[in-house]
Amino acid sequence: MTVRFAKHVWERSAGRRRRALLFSLLAGTAVMTHAPTASAFELFGIRLFGSANDEDADIVDPLAYTVTLTVEGDDERLRRTLERASALVQDAKRPVSGSLGLLAKARSDWEQLVAALFAEARYDGVVNVMIAGQPLESIEPDAEFGAGPVPVTITIDPGQVYTLGDIELRGDASNLTGAEFGLLSGGNAASRAVLRAEADVVRRLKDEGRPLATVTGREIVADHDTVTLDVDLDVSAGPIAAYGPTTVTGTESMNPDFVAYVTGLRQGQTYSPREIEDARNRLLALGVFSSVTIREGEALDANGQLPIEVQVSERKLRYYGFGATVSNTDGLGIEGYWGHRNLFGNAETLRVQGSIGQIGEEDIQDFDQLNYNASILFEKPGVIGPDSKFYSRFSTVYEHPDAYDRFAVQGAAGLAYQFTRTQSASAELSVEYEDVEDYFNPDGERHLLVSLPTQYVFDNRDNKLDPKRGFRALAFAAPAHDFLTGATFVKVRGELSAYQAVDDAQRFVLAGRVATGSIMGAEIQEVPADKRFYAGGGGSVRGYNYQGIGPKDPEGNPIGGLSYMELSGELRIQVTETIGIVPFLDAGTVSEGEFLESARFQMGAGVGLRYLTPFGPLRIDAAVPLNRDPGDPSFAIYAGVGQAF
Repeated sequence: MTVRFAKHVWERSAGRRRRALLFSLLAGTAVMTHAPTASAFELFGIRLFGSANDEDADIVDPLAYTVTLTVEGDDERLRRTLERASALVQDAKRPVSGSLGLLAKARSDWEQLVAALFAEARYDGVVNVMIAGQPLESIEPDAEFGAGPVPVTITIDPGQVYTLGDIELRGDASNLTGAEFGLLSGGNAASRAVLRAEADVVRRLKDEGRPLATVTGREIVADHDTVTLDVDLDVSAGPIAAYGPTTVTGTESMNPDFVAYVTGLRQGQTYSPREIEDARNRLLALGVFSSVTIREGEALDANGQLPIEVQVSERKLRYYGFGATVSNTDGLGIEGYWGHRNLFGNAETLRVQGSIGQIGEEDIQDFDQLNYNASILFEKPGVIGPDSKFYSRFSTVYEHPDAYDRFAVQGAAGLAYQFTRTQSASAELSVEYEDVEDYFNPDGERHLLVSLPTQYVFDNRDNKLDPKRGFRALAFAAPAHDFLTGATFVKVRGELSAYQAVDDAQRFVLAGRVATGSIMGAEIQEVPADKRFYAGGGGSVRGYNYQGIGPKDPEGNPIGGLSYMELSGELRIQVTETIGIVPFLDAGTVSEGEFLESARFQMGAGVGLRYLTPFGPLRIDAAVPLNRDPGDPSFAIYAGVGQAF
């Protein structure tokens, strides 16, 4: 029997050694996850607008079908994987366009299912598709199946799990070993693993400054007798080369010369694939482009350099939005913003935003007790190199948390610099006038603060919203002088969070966070209330009110402190592809002294629900305080986007 799949031939013949010669098998069998197109909108599986009929209205000659997929054996994970790879299964509730549409979908499905088996290192699996009782391969292209629903059955014998056999790297990769790239005899033979290793071999050579490195020949042989996969790769490294000129296309309002400058790919500089990736990320970070493609020349130019072409697509220049929050303790909050992404052609951004909070809160009796916030922000990238950014802001705030009442006007300007992918720093000059009323200053006290906040961040997390490994460390210092009271103090703060998956599938992730800080050089009553440390709430110790942990005045209101510490631990468990459960434990303390003198830790515990989406997890946490004081809630619920830390 001979079965043809794309360019690959899979042969079984009796009386001789049975082998499958899969010439470019791996390059063509990456598993495709089918995602049906929809005009309606759903959230958490709930249709918010539109209907299934709306989605199907443009289908010509709609034909309904039913589908049954059966996988031999008791491997539930494999069955779910194959169901996800089957467009027939995923789209079972949607009709196809007539008998021809059903045939086309079934043939595509067969290819996707074979690819899914290869991705699981199953190279002798058999996929049988039958439509209305007829084998797919025997159905004529012009066959008609009647009015429907047409029964479709898919039967899969997954076969055996193959391991790697003989590994050979030839040509300019002959000095390398397959084991360096995960190609080890007896190891994982899944198509995705071999593809990844092949890409890593080429990447190793490109990292030497060889932009034309490529695989010139491959022979992938599945031996059904020994249940092994032999891999033979022939690789050409090409010469070491430098960047040539960078050309930019697709700009409308953006200055193309500035786009080329921001890439940082200077002509004559030795080629590096990492720098190409950094250049693309740097351009996307400008916020001006909806897409960025950097194309490397297929050959060197007359000067022996590699031409670079940058293709961009610009977003709309202006944007605006609004939002609202509702809380049973803080009332209603509304906010709005307007922005411009490219004021002068070099990605300068301007954003105006404002918010009003505590609307309808139980204790609010007048408009002057609401929280108001307004600000104008300006940023200009590339001021002292592609990785730099100048920023400034002017803001005013009128707020009334439990700890104080505050009116303030602030102006600040600073510089941020991204040294490497993992290291960044910023420094700014801030001038702030404020009038603060709190426990120590019941009649209010005015301050004119000049400070120099500086910050350093190391962040090698694999994903900012849902990290599985890596850590993030932050160091912050802000010396400040109050020209109205004469107080001088320094506020320092440090944070460290770490993440580690404990299984290969990364479904169980341990996450931990510690944060601490101190204000030195002044007594607690000399430090404005809004500059002191507080703990408690969703971004701190869950289960307690915002600012609810630490010293309190005789009426039970927080007064803040000169030092603090917070500790958090989570076990993030991915239950399904979209649902996660997170048990957690938090602890924190705030002290009136500089170094946690007489510190009393309070703990909160709870469990969270995560709905995993492509843009990050949606988070709901429920927590209870374990060291509850009078006035503390019996429980608290928090929601947000991304993990808690």
